[in-house]
Amino acid sequence: MAVRKSDPDRRPNARKMLMRELARLREEAGWSLAQLAEKVRFDRSYLHKLETGARLGDLPTVKALDEVYGTGTLLQLLWTLARQDAFADKYKRFMQLEGQANVRYEYTPSTVPGLLQTEEYARELLAAGRPEDEHELEEKVSVRISRQDILRQDDPPYYRAILDEAVLRRPTTDPAAWHRQLTHLADQAAQPRTTIQVLPLSAGLHDLLGGSLTILWMPNGTSIAYIESSRNGDLYENATDVEKLKLSFDLLRDMALSPEESLQFIRALLAETAEPPPA
Repeated sequence: MAVRKSDPDRRPNARKMLMRELARLREEAGWSLAQLAEKVRFDRSYLHKLETGARLGDLPTVKALDEVYGTGTLLQLLWTLARQDAFADKYKRFMQLEGQANVRYEYTPSTVPGLLQTEEYARELLAAGRPEDEHELEEKVSVRISRQDILRQDDPPYYRAILDEAVLRRPTTDPAAWHRQLTHLADQAAQPRTTIQVLPLSAGLHDLLGGSLTILWMPNGTSIAYIESSRNGDLYENATDVEKLKLSFDLLRDMALSPEESLQFIRALLAETAEPPPA
């Protein structure tokens, strides 16, 4: 008898489980989509897209649905797993590893690192990618901001971020939002396990221009590296490749301002961009 190969589309995954659970809970409650929309204050078409898998939703949405269905945190847990299905395999692997790392080094050449972004900054940056609609944008923002839980846990990793000066010279369109982003960077730099350094433009050319680099040290002593551009990313787990990238980061750190000088630099920008008084 011939063995039929498994169909990847038939394999259960968290996203499919979430959409099926959403449909099952509503049907068991005996509600129409319109009735559910009244209870959770989301529009009917959006809820339909969640149940059919056309939209993943965001954390506030699944929290509201957990509350109305009385399911504790079930839908939130499924959503947390399902959001990983939205990423390419290499990035899913990186996301799994970043949650285990005890040391994280990162360099970004053009934008504030995701772990240090305010919600306002993340929303404007992600909106530049032309999402299909407001719901898709909010999903992306929610996923990005939720990843910052890594730095808020009881035993966060030691985190060193090198920001190119260009990052700090490219503000948001809203001056007040930019002021809040700079304030957030200064606040984060004061955290005991977070170090922020600024790489001045005067440092000149270097071999990491054009892409961001993240290096993760794992509890077992191994390390991995991830290089990302605006369109794709590459994960490196081979020890030789990772060591070369570590050296690139070390050389960059030598060219950067000290943590103290970097904080002074950020505070000077804050003084230049004083938050306007409320209207």
